Amino acid sequence: MYDVAVVGAGFGGLSAALRAQELGARTVLFEALNYPGGCASTFQRAGARYESGATLFSGFAPNGLMTRWVQTYSLPVEFQPLNPMVTIRSSAGSLRIGTDRDDVIQQLCRLAPGHTAGIRGFFALQREVADALWPTLNEPCLLPPLNTMMWKHVRSVPAYLRIATLVGRRLGRVIERYGLHKCEPFMVLANAVCQITVQTSAEEAEAPIALSAMDYFYRGTGHIRGGIGTLSTSVLEALRSRGTDVRMPDRVRSLRRLNDGWEIVSRSTTIRARHVVANVLPGALRDLLGSECSLGSRATRLQHQVEAGWGACMLYLQLEPDGAEFAHHLQLINDASGAFMDGNHVFVSMSGASDGPRAPGGMQTATVSTHVKLSSLRELDETATGARIEEIQQQMRATIAAMAPEVGARIVHCMTGSPRTFARFTRRSEGLVGGIPRRASLSHYRDLWPTPVLPGLWLVGDSVFPGQSTLACAVGGHRVVDALAGQSMGFQKRIAGAETSTMTPALSSTAHAESGRGGG
Repeated sequence: MYDVAVVGAGFGGLSAALRAQELGARTVLFEALNYPGGCASTFQRAGARYESGATLFSGFAPNGLMTRWVQTYSLPVEFQPLNPMVTIRSSAGSLRIGTDRDDVIQQLCRLAPGHTAGIRGFFALQREVADALWPTLNEPCLLPPLNTMMWKHVRSVPAYLRIATLVGRRLGRVIERYGLHKCEPFMVLANAVCQITVQTSAEEAEAPIALSAMDYFYRGTGHIRGGIGTLSTSVLEALRSRGTDVRMPDRVRSLRRLNDGWEIVSRSTTIRARHVVANVLPGALRDLLGSECSLGSRATRLQHQVEAGWGACMLYLQLEPDGAEFAHHLQLINDASGAFMDGNHVFVSMSGASDGPRAPGGMQTATVSTHVKLSSLRELDETATGARIEEIQQQMRATIAAMAPEVGARIVHCMTGSPRTFARFTRRSEGLVGGIPRRASLSHYRDLWPTPVLPGLWLVGDSVFPGQSTLACAVGGHRVVDALAGQSMGFQKRIAGAETSTMTPALSSTAHAESGRGGG
């Protein structure tokens, strides 16, 4: 019997398997596709390599979780900080978002000189919130439940008290307080960042979460040379080389509860495990359990929240080379007063020469995405859905032509993608992206503690705390395994030896602080 079976090799699952391996657990990892990474993966079609969805990585700050992975396991991964990381273009002007927050503030002040005081005041608050919350994504032991590492929170107590006054409030109210709700350049930036990080508009976003997420570009975020799938593939090989039983492509078909654990039935095998960590959406977990086993109220609630979220329409492009050495990214907004969805707002991620050959004939590749409300598509029949998808993709092309004509002129091949296509490339039901939209609500704080869905069955990924990014998913996988290790006598006795022999001092101290706690 395995100690831990991980279903799904997205970054929540990869991190859970890595942590279980560090703690000496006998671990098996299942993945339905022939490549790892989930929504942060690289796939190949007709000789060209494309990013499936996500294109930027965070967690590469000096003490970031991803940095520690690379160092601990000697991963053949080259992180490239980009400057600018993203250029935002709209009718309100152009903003170059690099790694210097102050430079971005100065650009905004030049675009909107009448709002200088409000801009500087808002970003002073934003930085205070981000400085308090971002460290928790570098050290999973700083997340609830608080333990022997609690002393590290002391210096942040004043900021936490400030954050407490914002809990349950819309970011839009904070923006109004600083008189920025009618400042178009600022609102373009706020909406552009919120849409890709917390999956909702700045007006509706939960204030503490959104204010922290607005620091995304300044917290060890950048590009992985060769494509985003390079990191997930390297982690997978590290797991294999250290004894994790990696089974891919091998889709799990069902989970059945036993007296002493779980039975996992895949396309090719049947195994048993004391614990299952499922890196899938709640609805997919319900399908694996079948009608004989209830999903439980918590996971059912998460399922409904996820299904109220977004799908994605995609354009996968081959481009004539532009001579750029590094990957570069554009956020394009055709109508700044319109909703940041349905092709009006697109995210364009283009490879660079340093990524090596990406397509036949030396072409660059680009992934272009826009948000689509799946609830609106569910109301349509198949013919109307196809027509609506085509309309959105035409709008995506129009936005590129209007806001980045130099990109549109270089397109030599375009492969379109609907939410159904995205589902095929990522195994995400309906093509759902981004987890739960973080609209203002106290509900986001109900699941701070790792808790099993059912005894021995745990959920990780972007639908559970701490959130949507690859880094947040990885942190979630790490802390869930620490929680289940505290509950399981099956491999508790092996933890002490594994900590000192397989981890760097930074990771070992984290494990020591967390290994004894439960997940209740």
